[in-house]
Order: sequence, then structure tokens, then C-alpha cells
Amino acid sequence: MAPRSRVFARVGAPVNRESSLQRLQTEQFDVLVIGGGATGLGTALDAAARGYRTALIEAADFAKATSSRSTKLVHGGVRYLRQGNIALVREALLERTRLHNNAPELVHELPFIVPANGFFDLAYYSAGLKAYDALAAESTFARSRILSSRGAKAHIPTLNVDRMRAAVMYADAQFDDARLALALARTAAKRGAAVANYVRADAFLAQNGRLGGAVAIDEETGERFTIGARAVVNATGIFADDLRRIDDAQAKPLLTFSRGSHIVLPSNVLGEASTALLVPRTSDGRVLFAIPWHDHTLVGTTDVPAQRAELEPHATDAEVRYIISTLNRYLNRKIFESDVLSAWAGLRPLIDRRAVQTARLSREHALEVSRTGLVTITGGKWTTYRKMAQDAVDAAAAHAGLPAVACPTADLRLECCETPMLMSLQARTDFAVAQEMARTVDDVLARRTRALFVDAKAARYQAPSIASLLARRLGRDAMWEREQVRSFDTLASRYRGLT
Repeated sequence: MAPRSRVFARVGAPVNRESSLQRLQTEQFDVLVIGGGATGLGTALDAAARGYRTALIEAADFAKATSSRSTKLVHGGVRYLRQGNIALVREALLERTRLHNNAPELVHELPFIVPANGFFDLAYYSAGLKAYDALAAESTFARSRILSSRGAKAHIPTLNVDRMRAAVMYADAQFDDARLALALARTAAKRGAAVANYVRADAFLAQNGRLGGAVAIDEETGERFTIGARAVVNATGIFADDLRRIDDAQAKPLLTFSRGSHIVLPSNVLGEASTALLVPRTSDGRVLFAIPWHDHTLVGTTDVPAQRAELEPHATDAEVRYIISTLNRYLNRKIFESDVLSAWAGLRPLIDRRAVQTARLSREHALEVSRTGLVTITGGKWTTYRKMAQDAVDAAAAHAGLPAVACPTADLRLECCETPMLMSLQARTDFAVAQEMARTVDDVLARRTRALFVDAKAARYQAPSIASLLARRLGRDAMWEREQVRSFDTLASRYRGLT
């Protein structure tokens, strides 16, 4: 983890909503990106770094949906080795190294313990992780090694070693997803992109059957305006099909959804360890992670089919109990439902093989260019966002006839900025508004800081103070302030353990 004595790292360029709104309404762009999650922000950065006149709009807040609800790991996908998907693992491990190099303030190496209950398990896990090491040949991450049960317990004091023969230790990377999204927004802005949250694409501009931009709505004022662009990229994640249907009412769904839920527990669950636990085989055939994160323990994830896209999916009672019961098999202390400080979920956008012949129903991404030229990029995961962005910009530039420019993001350092945790509450809120486009209590407590995701009850206590500070900073009235507190209270109640 990063040194806790540091208040914050390099500040870099702020993202300013007012100036971006003015630019959106007055400039003509080469590339308009719709969607402010990992892929959209990565696409805007890629396009701007190539020198294209770039704009990005997000209907809610940056990383509001899936991109702030990951397991906080930048990884090659150990379980994909079991599926034989070597190419995907290799690509993801290469991107892991690049992201570690480009955002060292936010992406850190993290050791993992994989318990093995017998000789077969030990041989199987060891061989798989040696293959993982080999596929990450260019990485400086620690290589895997076998530990005795006593050695494993030295790393995770609460580990139950009664049935353990041994364990394997390996390394992957940990990060803070919402903070990394903001780093992408800041870097894109520094490279010249006009970036704005709470701006929704309502319709497309078209001439002679080809897209020429979008009609947008400022969600704060209700003002409608047009954004002219030679190419439009749909990077709206789980909402990609909604935008595709605006472009073509007959478009067949491209996505299915899976819900991944997590719980947050006190740090002593792992004995204050700085090492993570990987449960290699759960009852439903997945893996389960328990990782130290922001002085707490984050545990997940599930894989449950979801029927529709929504901004605020929630972890069900059954999912929370499943996570707890699985974790309890590996610890020498029992976890109870009352230990849960926060419980939350995210939706994965999975490619439906029935819609795209060449795509598999997995975490791999898909790229589609419609008859009118809408470039849709969807699927994937945080680790491979940069490669997805590269593919999207390549397609958009080719379609729009933009000058061919090589992708420069493989070694482009991000404008990283850690949350100024040691600053006062007022200073932290002012920083979030002035530097990072925070507009609501939810923005501040969920994504500029991670209070809601770490401890929902504590976040609820902070909400009135944050609302008051925001009202003064943004020029809002008392009614707005009260509504912010009410709305956040309702939201936070869905994060606090079982419903």
C-alpha cells in the first residue's frame, strides 16, 4: 500500500465542469465519447493523447456504475487459465504491468495466499501459478512460491491451517477503481479533452445517414444543446444497448448481465495482514478474494445473473450469507452478519454470443460499428480498459477519416492524485468540488472518498456535513441540501449489511 503519511500525491490538472460545458456547446470535435467509466475515460484519454479534438460526457458521475464496484484488483485472471484462455491472460498481464508503471501512486503489488488441502491441490495450484508467472515474463512482480501451512499463517494470522497441507503465494496488483477513473479524467483534461459529468446523450445528430454528434442534456439545469463530432463512441458499459437503440431502434441486445457482490469487514478479519487470501474453488466454481483495502477487509465476489442494467444494484441477503459462509471455512475466527460494515454490488456487461458471432460469453470485449457509424465498445474489465480504448479509437478514427496516429497510451503516465485523507472534512470536500467535479453527497462519499463502500453507517453520519459544505460551495439552497441528505440516507441504507 502507499505510505499513509503522505497527504496526497501529484495534483495535476483539475477537471472543470463549467469550462467543459462551454466547450461542448461551442467547439467542433473529432471524437465524442459517451460514458464516463473505465472504458469511456480511457477512450477519451487515448483520443486526446493522439491529438484528436475530444469530448466526453457522462450521464451520472464518473465511474458511478460498474467501474467503482470492482474487486479492486488489476490482474491477469487466474481463473481464465483454468478455462484455457491463454491469450486473454497474457494480454491482461501485459496491461497489468503497463498500468502499474503508469499509475504507481494508485496501483500497488499485493501478495496472495492460496491454501491447498492436499498434494494434488498443491501441485495443481503451483503449476497454474508458475504458468501465470511465465505469461507475465516482463513483469517485476514477485514470482509464485510454495509455503508451509505455518509460513502461510505467518502472513495471514487468522488463517485456519488445520486441514491445509501447504499454500502457494503469488502476486497481483491492487488499486482503487474510482480514484483511477478520476486520474484518467484528469489526464484526459490535461491533454485537451472537454470532460463533463451529469450530461446525458438524448439523441444523435445525423446527416445523410451518418452520425455527426449528439443532442445532450445538462442534468443539473435541464438545458439541451448539441455537440458536433466526426465520430461518436458508445462506451456506456451496462447501458450500451440503450444507446445502440437510440441509434437504431431495431438493434438486437448485445449484452447480458451478471451481478458481483462484495462485503467489507474490519481489518482484523485477516489479522491486520497486508497479504490477501484467494479461495481457489467455491461451491459455485468461482474464486473468492479477501483483500486488505483502506484499512478494512474487502471480500467478494459472486456471479449471479441479473435481468437488467441499473445504476444501483444491491447485494442480496443470500449473496452476503454465501460470501460469509465461504470465508468462514478458511479462517480460525467466525465472521457474523453483524460484522459487515458495507455490502454492495456491481453489474458485469457480458457479451451475448447470440448477438455477436465472433464473441464469447465472457469478460472479453466486443467492438461494433453500426450502419450510421456509432462505435460501441463494451465488455472487458478494468485491467484491459486501455486496450479496449485503443481498439475503440482506432475504429472511430478509421470511420471518420481522421489522420492515422499511433496509440501513445502504453507508457503514458497518469495524472494521479490520492484522496487527501489527512485534510479536514471541509478541505476534502472543497478539493473534490474544485479539482474533481464532485456535485453531490454521493459523489464525495462514494467515489471521491470511499466512505460509503468502506463503512456505510459512518458515511451516513458524515452526509449532513458534506451536504452543507456542498450547498455553500455550489450555491445550492436549503431544499437541495435536505434532499441530498435524504437521498444519501436512502442509498446508504442499502449498503449496510443485510437488507
